Amino acid sequence: MPQHESPVGAMDDVDEVTRAVLTASRLLVAVSARSIAAVEERVTLAQFRMLVVLSSRGATKLVALAELLQVAPSTAMRMVDRLIAAGLADRQTNPGNRRETLLQLTEEGRRTVEEVTARRREEIAAIVARLRPTQRLALVEALGAFNEAGGEPPAPDMDDEPHPLGWGADVAREA
Repeated sequence: MPQHESPVGAMDDVDEVTRAVLTASRLLVAVSARSIAAVEERVTLAQFRMLVVLSSRGATKLVALAELLQVAPSTAMRMVDRLIAAGLADRQTNPGNRRETLLQLTEEGRRTVEEVTARRREEIAAIVARLRPTQRLALVEALGAFNEAGGEPPAPDMDDEPHPLGWGADVAREA
């Protein structure tokens, strides 16, 4: 029996598992792209990342935001300016230190993150619903182990705040 047909062989073959994860990642990227399509005329994927981080962290200093997104502060500032112009974020003076400015989502920005996240969740749920219960259990166990090995905490339940969607382990841990 070829190795790709053997469940035990697939588990022992890093290349086979890597190929399966890459294939799944293509599917998840496609789901993500479709979920953001409705707002892409207003925000880029990078700007949406910023919205998600602001959603999970609340009011944040520009330098901290740039660090979390792993971009230069000047890049983060340009992104913030565009989000402010689109009515999705705003600046406020830090009440604890009047020399600092904090960035935060507007209600429209929060609604945008919630809508995109809900669309993504619905599409993933539809795919998962097509699996047999035993496949679902196996997927939960496999993805749980994969996420743990990668240092990613579990995504929140449906009623919880949106998750940073895997952009930076520090972001996820502080959410």
